[in-house]
Amino acid sequence: MARLVEAVWDEEPPVTASHQIRKAVADLRRRIPGGGALIVTDGPGYRVQVGAGQLDLHEFSAHVREARTAAAGGRPQEAAGELRAALALWRGPVLSGTGGPVVEAAAAVLEERRLGVAEQLFALRLALGESGELVGDLRTLIAQHPLRETLRGHLMLALYRSGRQAEALTEYAKVRELLVEELGIDPSTQLTKMYEDILRASPELTAPAAPSPAAGDVPAAPAGGTALPAGLVAPPRTAPSTLPPSLPDFSGREREVAEVLAACRQDVREGPRVIAVDGMGGCGKTALAVRTAHQLAGQYPDGQLYVDLRGFTPGEEPQLPSVTLGGLLRVLGVPPEVIPDDEAGLTGLWRATLTGRRLLFLFDNAFDAGQVLPLLPASPECLVLVTSRARLVDLDGAEWVSLGVMPPEESRAMLTELLGDDRVAREPDAAAELAELCGHLPLALRLAVARLRNRPRWTVRYLVDRLEDETRRLDELSAGERSVAATLSLSYKAMEEELRAAFCLLGLHPGAEVDVYSAAALLETGVRDAEDMLEDLLDMHLLVQNEPGLYAFHDLVRTYALSLGEGTQGPEGQAADGRLIGYYTGATEAACALLFPSRRSLDLATGPVYALPPLRREDRALEWFDRESAGIRTLLAREGKEGLPQQVFALARNASFHLNLRGRFAEFEAVCRAGLAASRSMDDIQLISRTLNNLGVARWKLGRFVEAVEAAEEAIEGARRTGDVGDESIGLGLLGLSHYALGNLASSYDYTMQAVRALEGQAGAKLPQQRAEDLSTVSTVCTALGRPQEAAEAARRSIAVSRQSHALDLEASAWTGLALAQRAMGSFAEARESLGQAMALVGSCSTETLVLTLAVSAEICDLLGDTERAGEYEARVLALVTPTTSPQRRSRVDNLLALGHGRRGRDEEALRLHERALSAAEGAGYRVEMAHALNGMAAAAERLGHLEAAGHRERAEALFEAMGVPPHARRTV
Repeated sequence: MARLVEAVWDEEPPVTASHQIRKAVADLRRRIPGGGALIVTDGPGYRVQVGAGQLDLHEFSAHVREARTAAAGGRPQEAAGELRAALALWRGPVLSGTGGPVVEAAAAVLEERRLGVAEQLFALRLALGESGELVGDLRTLIAQHPLRETLRGHLMLALYRSGRQAEALTEYAKVRELLVEELGIDPSTQLTKMYEDILRASPELTAPAAPSPAAGDVPAAPAGGTALPAGLVAPPRTAPSTLPPSLPDFSGREREVAEVLAACRQDVREGPRVIAVDGMGGCGKTALAVRTAHQLAGQYPDGQLYVDLRGFTPGEEPQLPSVTLGGLLRVLGVPPEVIPDDEAGLTGLWRATLTGRRLLFLFDNAFDAGQVLPLLPASPECLVLVTSRARLVDLDGAEWVSLGVMPPEESRAMLTELLGDDRVAREPDAAAELAELCGHLPLALRLAVARLRNRPRWTVRYLVDRLEDETRRLDELSAGERSVAATLSLSYKAMEEELRAAFCLLGLHPGAEVDVYSAAALLETGVRDAEDMLEDLLDMHLLVQNEPGLYAFHDLVRTYALSLGEGTQGPEGQAADGRLIGYYTGATEAACALLFPSRRSLDLATGPVYALPPLRREDRALEWFDRESAGIRTLLAREGKEGLPQQVFALARNASFHLNLRGRFAEFEAVCRAGLAASRSMDDIQLISRTLNNLGVARWKLGRFVEAVEAAEEAIEGARRTGDVGDESIGLGLLGLSHYALGNLASSYDYTMQAVRALEGQAGAKLPQQRAEDLSTVSTVCTALGRPQEAAEAARRSIAVSRQSHALDLEASAWTGLALAQRAMGSFAEARESLGQAMALVGSCSTETLVLTLAVSAEICDLLGDTERAGEYEARVLALVTPTTSPQRRSRVDNLLALGHGRRGRDEEALRLHERALSAAEGAGYRVEMAHALNGMAAAAERLGHLEAAGHRERAEALFEAMGVPPHARRTV
């Protein structure tokens, strides 16, 4: 309906325009026989349904196609007959009467087609030997169109061949004078040559002999302008093609090329096939589109046209559709004098010109859909390829192919293609690192290769070393006028100011991915507004999205965003970090309330309140914490947070709980150090003491037992100054653990029992989990000292306290400790029952607890003769233990598993496991397991007849004696 209104009233339609259109259509339906079936309602508009033979324009086009076929097949007389039949369908001016620019433009197109066919018919008749009989018709047509040089040339040739040379020369003089007066131009070179040939009576102008009807051959066309019309010979020889050349070293993108080709083959009911290729600057959109266009060119014999729409071209504005349309019409041979000036008229002329033609268009570098929509042909026979940095969502019906970065294997193939097999083969690791540093972005890879070619003495490794410096990486990725930074700057400059500011701020985000909540805090806006800006950047391919709701930078894009400001150390960066610390403090506080409900609360001022993600379930909270953990650690490691000590402390404390739960002890220790620095800057003795206790736990789990002792002692000193019994008991328990690991078993027992007594009564009620941990430590120490009954009693007390506080991990650990005490007493069946209780809880256990429970289960099953089950448990243990597992856990597990192998006569494997346990224990100074490892090595070596057995035995005995471990408490097979 909107197009009909525009066609009738142009720019100022009346208010009743739609109503008038509907009345006119109703009247047409009444006047035309069968009008109701002919003009049908289609959505908000109308569509005319015509069958074969009902529309003379279709018949006209069919005759022209038959003429082209006949001429190409060497049947010129048949071709002329078809053209006569086509022209006979015309009965006066088409679409005559009132009408706006759209109707006038369509009429101009149809009239141009009629004139073109008339010119082709005259050319054919001249080629067939006619001359004088053409003069009258030519003069009539020229009188209507005096500036048509092709018609004038035909008239001059017809007159000359009729023996009227003077009149032919006069016609040239007339048209020359007319062109100068009307247009200020001279006649074309073709017409001028015709004039010169007539002057000197060139033999080339001689009329050909009339062909024999049986010959069927097209007569040779004279050189003087009477060759068969371009539209009547094989289209591939004359169809315009302005495609740029395909890259000779194009590499990779096989999947995307296949995807584009598959989309091009899909049937469309109406309109053209539109394939839109989008992606960030430098990802190779144009190269892929050009390559695909060349592969498809043969299927579009009427032409393959390329236009750079200059959407993201340095120093230029995006090209207007009117400019593009004018240029395309001229390429297709439409005379300039019939090309309208307004966009509506241009669009109508453009679409009418393309009727019945099969053309391929590549519209490259589009800024938005508004540049492309007026260029789309109406014919389903045409194919349109569009490239843009932004996803042009307003291109309805388009098939989208998004280009990301290249897979690593394609990046390597591209480097091999550009650098050569030998150079990549000499430095394969450096080549892989180069591709990684280039972010697998095709432009960056080409620029890196250009640098290497320009510096023949550089090795790939040398360039990699230069690119390692992120502050100069973008400078390195440049060659001549091309650079990654310049390419990205075009997208940046195309954004509104608000979006530019958001882009720069998001570059400061410490995480690998950004969600809408952290973005809202960073951008100081609402969640919905933040999401809109993230989506805008996603549409421009300045962000990528690997999961719904999560947005990420390409590495080079983040580097570019950071280069636009002062980074994290500038005032804007410091303020941004402050907002993020406030947000993450609130979010981690909410997550910890779900995951660690029994932890002690702290009354701290946490700053502004931010919108937080919905963390209503434990699994969601843990998933969120896992995803955000790396960004939180990066944020805590940044400098310049001196003005936010309470928030930094709270955030570090919250992060430490999660990292401890996940067994990531090195990171646990790092965030504790950040929290300690914040608490010291506040000079808050209580917070210092609590952070030192956490730091000591982290160092104990890392096997740094001496440092753990130092942290615990300072924590105890601070707790005694503040009178906090709870903090003091935690420090005492940590001293007990650390001294046990160091082999000071008597001291370990004393410190741990002090911790247990400190938590008797009301103090223990506030810290039930700490009390359960301390009782488990007592059980472990007593087992090591050969006092299994006392160990079993402590383990049962720990189980009871753990159950009361719903601490499932601690309960499972206590059941495992009870099983070890029962093993020491020879009660293997009871130990198996205890382990069954522990295994029932493993779904809620940490990996550290699980691997010990499984290892003890393997040992007890082996002692009971169930070797098959023992092997199953061992396999599960080995699958769970990783280099990040604490050294004390690794050494203890290996020592336990080795006992079973020795018992089954697999002494080589037993020796290997004990040796591995010794290595882990020695690295941490874990003397208890060092002694057990040496003791097991001695036993295995003796059975194998190795001379080293005595030395192992001597070292083990010395350690056991120093620790006070009696002979019956030393593990044996």
